[in-house]
Amino acid sequence: MSFTVAIVGRPNVGKSTLFNRLVGKKLALVDDTPGVTRDRRPGDAKLVDLRFTIIDTAGLEETGPETLEGRMRAQTELAIGEADLTLFVVDAKMGLTPLDKTFGELLRRSGKPVVLVANKSEARGSDGGFYDAFTLGLGEPVPISAEHGQGMIDLRDAIVEAIGEERAFAGENDEEAVTDVSIPAGELEGDADEETEPTYDDTKPLRVAIVGRPNAGKSTLINRFLGEDRLLTGPEAGITRDSISVEWDWRGRTIKMFDTAGMRRKARVQEKLEKLSVADALRAIRFAETVVIVFDATIPFEKQDLQIVDLVLREGRAAVLAFNKWDLVEEPQAVLADLREKTERLLPQARGIRAVPISGQTGYGLDKLMQNIVDTDRVWNTRISTAKLNRWLEGVQVQHPPPAVSGRRLKLKYMTQVKARPPAFMISCTRPEAVPESYLRYLTNGLRMDFQMPGVPIRIHLRASENPFESKKKRR
Repeated sequence: MSFTVAIVGRPNVGKSTLFNRLVGKKLALVDDTPGVTRDRRPGDAKLVDLRFTIIDTAGLEETGPETLEGRMRAQTELAIGEADLTLFVVDAKMGLTPLDKTFGELLRRSGKPVVLVANKSEARGSDGGFYDAFTLGLGEPVPISAEHGQGMIDLRDAIVEAIGEERAFAGENDEEAVTDVSIPAGELEGDADEETEPTYDDTKPLRVAIVGRPNAGKSTLINRFLGEDRLLTGPEAGITRDSISVEWDWRGRTIKMFDTAGMRRKARVQEKLEKLSVADALRAIRFAETVVIVFDATIPFEKQDLQIVDLVLREGRAAVLAFNKWDLVEEPQAVLADLREKTERLLPQARGIRAVPISGQTGYGLDKLMQNIVDTDRVWNTRISTAKLNRWLEGVQVQHPPPAVSGRRLKLKYMTQVKARPPAFMISCTRPEAVPESYLRYLTNGLRMDFQMPGVPIRIHLRASENPFESKKKRR
């Protein structure tokens, strides 16, 4: 990306709608409620022939620095400082307010190029607000409709004029220099020989989602990883609304982390905005490879905690538990022993799941947490050769034969791994519908123990074996 643009303005002028328009996806939550956006969210924007990084920000408000709105304003000011250009969005339909004039003065003092954008210009009666925008002294406003995509060509021209053509198109030559690169055999999924066990690539970027109940310390944890106040935090529950992604390096490996909104019990989620936030968190879980479920160590294993873990496992993600706020625990050894016992007892579907005590406030245990994330991802990517699986299947049947159903013995004939991420296996057998769940649990636990796959979801699919004499029976 050649340059960075920040979208700023007072609440409810359409900043997130414009952000979604420029990135071409509905990444940012949009609602009629003022102040939906709280954290600054980056994205890759495309505007006609321009390519740049866009940053969505919280609405600017005049409040004290200790309040939630004051902390949101501090995040917005950081985005203005990082950006090469600022889009100052005003509401042409409503007209200028004293807040617009105050923040227009703030942007003039920043010394950065500013493009004044008059949004909602398609509305009846918006001409008065458009002409009022000239009084801000930031040049001619660009009339647009972020909702309907009107005025985007004019916005493109204004950005190029403000930042200069040389800077606006600085990255084009590099993009044209990229040539076609052939993909080596085996790179595509499913191309590898099933008899080989590919090695784990510990240089590949890793996607990690941080989830949990409200006020468990998810944003504080990510800020500690980054070493800066990148995400908005505070004592209030439910501060995070959008799922925000951040990137950083851990021991030379790129980690892309997703901060998500706190997930309350479904019966308590009534407001539309909270439903949108939870839906965004669920999308982050599906997109991630490893999911860290953050527990409050002072009140662990609430019913909602267990439901979140079960949801992550049903989605097939690799899961790691993080017991946060460990600095508030008075008797760490006793509490740790109790947590280990409860983990084994309350989460039997994820036997051997990794759990790490941490403190996002002090940084305790974060390196160990990252090591467990990588180790769990390695297990999640496990592939086992067919020969090993069939030798194992023969051994477990000798040790514990399948039960007889309706007086007929079940036969498990053949086993192979059909996919990884998570590990999934197919067993060819007689009468798959008659195999009891208890025997499938026995096989699952055996796979976990014998092939060292603790804490990740394992799928076993049964398929009826083909009868080579079936066609002859039909002819008779």
